[in-house]
Amino acid sequence: MIAFFVSFSVKFIDFIYRYVLLCVIMVSDGDDYMRVISSKSKNAESFYLNLAYTNEHGKSTSRTYKKLGTLKELSKKLNTDRDGVVAWCNEQCRIETAKYKEENEIVYIPLHPSKTRKKDDLQKLNCGYLYLQSLCSQLRIDNITRNIKSRHDYKYDMNAILTDLIYARILSPSSKCSTYDYCQKLIEKPTYKMHDIYRALSVLSTESDYIQSELYRNSNFIHPRNKKVLYYDCTNFYFEIEQDDNLRKYGKSKENRPNPIVGLGLFMDEDGIPLAFDIHPGNQNEQLTLKPLEQKVIRDYECAEFIYCSDSGLASKNNKLFNSTNGRSYIITQSLKKLKKEDRNTALNPTQFRLIGSNKFIDLTELDETEPSVYNSVYYKILPHTVGNQEEMIVVTYSPKYKAYQSKIRQGQIDRAVKAIQSDNVVKKTKSNQHDPARFIKTTSLTKDGEVADKNSYELNHEAIENEKQYDGFYAVSTNLDDDIEEIINVNKKRWMIEECFRIMKTDFEARPVYLQKEDRIKAHFLTCFISLLVYRLLEVKLEKKYTTDEIIVTLRDMEVIKREGYGYESIYDITDLTNDLNRLFGFRTDTEIIKKAKMRSIIRSSKETKTLR
Repeated sequence: MIAFFVSFSVKFIDFIYRYVLLCVIMVSDGDDYMRVISSKSKNAESFYLNLAYTNEHGKSTSRTYKKLGTLKELSKKLNTDRDGVVAWCNEQCRIETAKYKEENEIVYIPLHPSKTRKKDDLQKLNCGYLYLQSLCSQLRIDNITRNIKSRHDYKYDMNAILTDLIYARILSPSSKCSTYDYCQKLIEKPTYKMHDIYRALSVLSTESDYIQSELYRNSNFIHPRNKKVLYYDCTNFYFEIEQDDNLRKYGKSKENRPNPIVGLGLFMDEDGIPLAFDIHPGNQNEQLTLKPLEQKVIRDYECAEFIYCSDSGLASKNNKLFNSTNGRSYIITQSLKKLKKEDRNTALNPTQFRLIGSNKFIDLTELDETEPSVYNSVYYKILPHTVGNQEEMIVVTYSPKYKAYQSKIRQGQIDRAVKAIQSDNVVKKTKSNQHDPARFIKTTSLTKDGEVADKNSYELNHEAIENEKQYDGFYAVSTNLDDDIEEIINVNKKRWMIEECFRIMKTDFEARPVYLQKEDRIKAHFLTCFISLLVYRLLEVKLEKKYTTDEIIVTLRDMEVIKREGYGYESIYDITDLTNDLNRLFGFRTDTEIIKKAKMRSIIRSSKETKTLR
């Protein structure tokens, strides 16, 4: 019994000694303090830094601040015994406590109610670009520009110029001169000169294909690219000039403007993330733009087998045949109006339709479209078809909901046509606008004494209205696939995302009008717009597509801090669910009441790390 008490007393004294030794460094910062603690298991002893603090509810609590290591690991690393390890742990506690105090101490900023502010004493700076900078870092743009420099002779910072052009295109789209001015309002101001931007554009133009392929490879580190389906479409951008040249040509503008235009073809993956692009003269047939860019994707992106999806404007026979080889296939929208009369009549015949998921034939005239289950359903039929010597099928779908939508849109156009007739303000129909209400107006030339009168007679063209009604609710795609019909329909439905890509570039990124004159710089301009779209789409994916384009872009643009000399940076933007998600996702916070200079330097370093967000 005596031996037991002696043994117990020795162990107890040893425990007290160790505890006291471990708690030698217990530096307090108000109610917060840090200490070294040890945790013993059967086989090891581990050392931790423990932080005791008061939480937001006013309750005292603690958490593990940092694991220092096991006794075995630290003894080997430091080449010392346990006492030496404990001494080292205490020193780490002192160092980490000093850092913690530096980052968390309260800053008092004197503000005098009678003291007037001096001009430019407060600088409002954008910090939203830091989240874009993190994505650019993960795309290894610095490494891409480093490789470009090895092939060119220039002294400016290409990485800084390219990334600033990306940030400004998203946050404050404008001319290159205004972009340079805007970048002065970023926390990291440009170190290059204005003329360096134009010189860099010429280099970027020559390296466009290389940059695109490298960005594609590196983007897989952020989000694995979904290459099962590739979407392709074309748009164009106008220039406010009168004289065309080799690239800027007069053509059919999407905005119906009379200016020279440049065409842009874009490939997008199944998740809506841009893959590759190229530009072409504005008067070039869009059907001819597909093959060269698709060959580049196949060659440089190791992307040989996929489903090609586009609209009917790109559905030439050659494009279909090209995507019927080497494991590729296609799903392309089909205009019912352009089918041969016999095929068109078969497609619009209400019999022989099926409900998706059922083999039972349905007559569309027998449907009660007021029933919600019917109204929201999609029905289909299959027509055999041939392209050259190759067989394909046309999938014709009918949707009561789509029919109601088309009918509503047309009724609005009819109302406008009636109003124009009643006000005697009929404008001649424009061929380029298929939604022009004037197509529903019938014009009759009046005669007087055998001669044509000065005024015409106008009335609704009921025949034209009835002709359009027969297509209400119908939609068709052509494909060489023999897959599940529902899957084919769902693939085609996602084409809206490539239209949204063009809308973002034109509206949110204000990619047009373009004021650059030299062809190489024009190409580089669209390259920066493409990269900006890629960065933005990756941000959308990382945010799990919870927010709209407007919400994300406006939030990033409004994320500003005030620089207070001698104190740090004060955040002045609204705190929302989106800003909280950004700070959580990227691992640094810009929403604290004050960000000390040292902390801001740490945030900037963190935004330039190439670590991948998961």
